[in-house]
Amino acid sequence: MTTVVAGPATGTHPGHPEARPSDRGRTVLDIVVPVFDEERELESSVRRLHAFLTSGFPYSFRITVADNASTDATPVIARRLAAEIPEVRTVRLEEKGRGRALRRVWSDSEADVLAYCDVDLSTDLGALLPLVAPLVSGHSDLAIGTRLGRGSRVVRGPKREFISRSYNLILRGALSARFSDAQCGFKAIRSDVARRLLPLVEDTGWFFDTELLVLAERSGLRIHEVPVDWVDDPDSSVDIVATAVADLKGVWRVGRALATGALPLAEVRAQLGRAPLAPPEVPGVPRAMPFQLARFAAIGVVSTAANLVLFLALRGVLGPIAANVVAMLLCAVVNTALNRRFTFGVRGRGRAVTHQFQGLVVFALGLGLTTGALVVLGAVAPGAHPAVEVAVIVGANLVATVLRFVLFRAWVFRPRASATTPMEKATLQ
Repeated sequence: MTTVVAGPATGTHPGHPEARPSDRGRTVLDIVVPVFDEERELESSVRRLHAFLTSGFPYSFRITVADNASTDATPVIARRLAAEIPEVRTVRLEEKGRGRALRRVWSDSEADVLAYCDVDLSTDLGALLPLVAPLVSGHSDLAIGTRLGRGSRVVRGPKREFISRSYNLILRGALSARFSDAQCGFKAIRSDVARRLLPLVEDTGWFFDTELLVLAERSGLRIHEVPVDWVDDPDSSVDIVATAVADLKGVWRVGRALATGALPLAEVRAQLGRAPLAPPEVPGVPRAMPFQLARFAAIGVVSTAANLVLFLALRGVLGPIAANVVAMLLCAVVNTALNRRFTFGVRGRGRAVTHQFQGLVVFALGLGLTTGALVVLGAVAPGAHPAVEVAVIVGANLVATVLRFVLFRAWVFRPRASATTPMEKATLQ
């Protein structure tokens, strides 16, 4: 059951010098403050947030206090604030869960942009306009405050810092997430995007944010990141262990759904996602090849460096020929995987084993070039200095690299008409 108590009017500021005429009479921003047993902080935080928005925010706004089944005086305070301040309303939910509260309020809101912040206001409110403005303009679809980005200023203990960074590394490794901070309690989303994504989000607790961001990113939506000033609340009631366990379960559930194709992300991408950028037309050069060459070259530099390090490390134990074979074999597996994902845009596990087998065939050809070069060097200059051997390997690798790119593009990762997704076709054309 949900109870809504609203002030007498929607918060608008038509007299603000920066307010646009089109903002008058409608709510641009609905900022939600989820609370559970926050009788000590609620009133001061809401008044502080309201004072900030009234004095310097250029868009019409509303503050919604979402009470997650509080058992103390929180609902009484929330109702009093809603009765006193026109721009404040309160929503009472009889079940706990931050995600549940955000889903309910955001789903019912008529505002253009939906946001939320923690009741402790750990994030400096000066970041609110940079958070909201790209969504109002249509430049971005979601926006998040980040404590881990360049330019952020954060005050918190080493334990929370370690947990936060470790969690985001897990997201990058397990779900290929590219956003930098999933847990900062300072986010916003366009209402049209929220209406499409919210039905797909299952979590009702702390993992709600992460799940929403992963689905948005996989649907081709743009996530804007705002570096924030953030001061940790030492009195936070969040159970770190229980939250971490729930988050890991959520990562597993979402990862499995993505791997099995259980989520209709293609439909969301078609409806809301941004069309791929059209690569520049270069006479005589197939489309997308310049971008593929750049990515292939970057991966090649890393692979070559790793190959040389392994060669020098193993040379004294295995000898130059065997060391070259082992180093190239290890690097070839990694090189094929990286080029599959980043250069040619192939996602999922389909044909992954076949691609690795074909990659090993390409590796064998490169191995033949580099090994043959070493054999020739041994015949021409027996006992050559290791530096000469390295130079020969580098030269042979350059030739092998050109051959590898041609074979990768024309054979290994050549799109098949029956199995290629529209996104892969756009990448590989």
